[in-house]
Amino acid sequence: MAEKSTEKSEDQEKPVAAASKRKPRKTSKKVNKNAPVYYYGTGRRKNAVARVRLTPGTGQFKINNGRDLNAYFGRSTLCAAVQQPLIAVELLDKYDVIAKIEGGGLSGQAGALRHGIARALLAADEDLRAELKKEGFLTRDPRMIERKKYGLKKARKRPQFSKR
Repeated sequence: MAEKSTEKSEDQEKPVAAASKRKPRKTSKKVNKNAPVYYYGTGRRKNAVARVRLTPGTGQFKINNGRDLNAYFGRSTLCAAVQQPLIAVELLDKYDVIAKIEGGGLSGQAGALRHGIARALLAADEDLRAELKKEGFLTRDPRMIERKKYGLKKARKRPQFSKR
């Protein structure tokens, strides 16, 4: 019987991975010093999502392609709710807010914008975390709409009971 050799010949060895032979890429990005500085934050509430950018400025709000805060929300209570994080840290006149809001209704969108502003402020200055956390602006509101159940008209509303 022929003996099996346990040694591998040179042509049977596994080839070295091609990735290990490559030189590492240079990942240096050019920084444009004239580009505007902004801080980004994403806020969510119910089904609404707000993508917020804070730029140093005079306190203007531009929502969904340049609409003003009062023109977009209309109700003063919603406008006040949106401004709460900036008022809490006393930076209302220091930053301009540019936001793109999608989904949900007006109340959910106002809550999402407030959450996004708080997160963007945190990106701007990490020292504001204690104040924002104490007021509850960094916590996402987990309340969602309850789903509709079969046999019911809505989530909990039942059809009218008829005795006869």
